[in-house]
Amino acid sequence: MAPGAEQRRLPRLLPLQGVDAMTSPSSPPPGTPPPAAPPPKGGAPKALLIALVAVLVVGAFVGAFILGRRSGMSGGGGGAPLVSERQGPPSAGAEVEGLPDAQVATMEVPGSAAPPAIWVDVHHPGKVREAMAGNAWLKEQLGKPLGQGFVGGWAAFLGSTGEDLKAQFKGAVLDLVANQLLDAPFRMVWFAGDARASTPAVIIPKPGTASTSAFEALDGVANRGGMTASSCPGGTAGTYEMKRWLVAEQTLWAARMEDRLVLARHPVAVLHGLCAELPELEAPGTVDVELGYDSEAYGREVQLLSHVLGLAPGTRLQFGVEGNKLVGRGIAGPLLEGAARLDSAPLSDDLLKLVPEETPVLLAVQLKLPESLGEGSLNDYWKGGGGKGATRTRQVALVWTPRGDSALPVEMAVLWNRTEDEGALKGLFSGGYNRLVTGTFCNHVVMASSDAELERLRKACEGKTPNMLNAAGPVVAGLRAPTSVAFGVNTGRLLSGLTMDGFLSESRVGRNAPIPKSVPPEIEAARRDLESLPYLGLRGTVQGDSLVPGGFGS
Repeated sequence: MAPGAEQRRLPRLLPLQGVDAMTSPSSPPPGTPPPAAPPPKGGAPKALLIALVAVLVVGAFVGAFILGRRSGMSGGGGGAPLVSERQGPPSAGAEVEGLPDAQVATMEVPGSAAPPAIWVDVHHPGKVREAMAGNAWLKEQLGKPLGQGFVGGWAAFLGSTGEDLKAQFKGAVLDLVANQLLDAPFRMVWFAGDARASTPAVIIPKPGTASTSAFEALDGVANRGGMTASSCPGGTAGTYEMKRWLVAEQTLWAARMEDRLVLARHPVAVLHGLCAELPELEAPGTVDVELGYDSEAYGREVQLLSHVLGLAPGTRLQFGVEGNKLVGRGIAGPLLEGAARLDSAPLSDDLLKLVPEETPVLLAVQLKLPESLGEGSLNDYWKGGGGKGATRTRQVALVWTPRGDSALPVEMAVLWNRTEDEGALKGLFSGGYNRLVTGTFCNHVVMASSDAELERLRKACEGKTPNMLNAAGPVVAGLRAPTSVAFGVNTGRLLSGLTMDGFLSESRVGRNAPIPKSVPPEIEAARRDLESLPYLGLRGTVQGDSLVPGGFGS
């Protein structure tokens, strides 16, 4: 939009809540990575959010740092533009006069290291960049409130040109970052623990000539001092330098070592990136993006879930690029030795009939459990590694509607395919913080977070509202394929709902303020655009001691 035009900004997406509220009275709602320094409150997102955010993290980072026109630069590779026309003024107008003098301060090093909690590996940046360049939906959104609200204050930083900064490179900073700095495979990682470290850090493990040249070019014109650390957090002594880059009043911290480059919004995150074990960015040729997590970095709920499913460290969600789209490749990873806890079977039509078609998040597993679900039999089963005694496979699903405001009620339900287990389930789930309401529909026991959620599932079962059997053909076929773990994200419904939650939350003066009677047209337009996004499905099927990945979607 042209400068000076009147336009309401889209709301930021507030922290998602309700991930573990059904069972844990003490766990706080998960927080999103804070947007900028100074150190914000909150930490890395909860791990049950990992799979949900898989497609979002990739789109968010690449959208902000990779989308842009591909123009000729000093040392650049040329090629077709990422965006055919620059939106807005020819440049952001960033000037170098009047910037503060460079100063170097000493960092107070954290007393302990923060382990990587969740990360996204981009194995083929060029392929992802070209796919996004050809994606008409993404290019269209850059000129709308949706895209402009997403980029926010970074528009000036990324839109500043080498001519503005009196630099040795030509073209926009965005082009330099997209085509050179992020030319090599890289990892975007969130660290657990200290909130300052929870801002994402980008680690480029093996920077090539293009990456190092771009780093030096930006450092030469944007460096405004920085910080030094005398050791790693809780670790080996040494000298670590974090550079402060300032362009158009936006700060980015950067560091360079012989074996890596690191970028982040906060210097502590950069230090953790410098000291973290260097990742090996390797993947099958058809996998372009992966998302992984460390369950040990989170609470007992996530550790327990991984243990129950028999997932060993190294589980990851895989994505690939086909044409100009990001598609699901599946769930891959090793299984715990001797833990035969997952079976393989298609999702039943009864289950698909019970799940509303508009459900944003669906997780389904084929779980081997003892014939009896008494407390004693379950304890013996887990102590024995899940492989002793007679077992029966239960098809269990979680349906979840993430909310963008912690004040909103939890919306999730557990669907259990063996109605004979209803009595035992009530005993197992009776100790949770939130009251669960139960019912029996479509030959499943349903344990929901509210009466409204239970009613929503009942209507889907009875065909009064669309269910998953009414979804797109490829989605239904993918869910009917034999699988051990199936995960589906209706990205359009998810993002549209979070956008609305964010708007309503930010438009309220107080908790007792009335809900706005009307929604601004740009919010409605953004929701419609988001709802056109596809369904992404991933599955992992047990084969030997690992999960074999597979993907599906609309």
